[in-house]
Amino acid sequence: MDEVDEADDDDLMAQVGRRDQAAYGSLVARHLSSVHRYLTRLTASPADADELAQETFLRMWLHAGSYRPGTVRLTTWLHRIAHNLAVDELRKRRTEPLQESHIPADAGADPQAALAASQAQSQLNQALDSLPANQRAALLLTRVQEFSSRDAATILGVSVHSVESLVARGRRTLRARLQQLQGDTPEPQQSNPT
Repeated sequence: MDEVDEADDDDLMAQVGRRDQAAYGSLVARHLSSVHRYLTRLTASPADADELAQETFLRMWLHAGSYRPGTVRLTTWLHRIAHNLAVDELRKRRTEPLQESHIPADAGADPQAALAASQAQSQLNQALDSLPANQRAALLLTRVQEFSSRDAATILGVSVHSVESLVARGRRTLRARLQQLQGDTPEPQQSNPT
């Protein structure tokens, strides 16, 4: 996001704090897909992601006055709210792993290639879902959502060093789980999730 968008976000949040529904709608339109994508991958449930995204933006509306421009970007603030809601939800109940591929099928693709891609995506989803939640969150934030380690640390409520450590452990565990799913190696030992 460039500086103009950040300034626009801050201006729109000030308007949301004054209960401007048009400003709220603009922010929802701008950030909903990113928040929803993160929640879908973190919870492994599109239905849970729908509910949690809705709750995230409700909290944005209700707590707009607590947002402090200049201390954190709005995208970071929103993802922090979404992350905390997801963690609370995951603590309440264990979700089922994703069953569907998140890569759209290419209508003109070779059926065998499409099947191989679908199987590879399924294995990736299964391996991601098996990671400890904090490793999965750190990977998703830094590699999929493209947050900096600093912003990911703010979202997760940990230090930058902890994020980098979680990403490194998550990548190692993910690689081992993928090899195990592909039948290349025995199942890896459980890594320390912290």
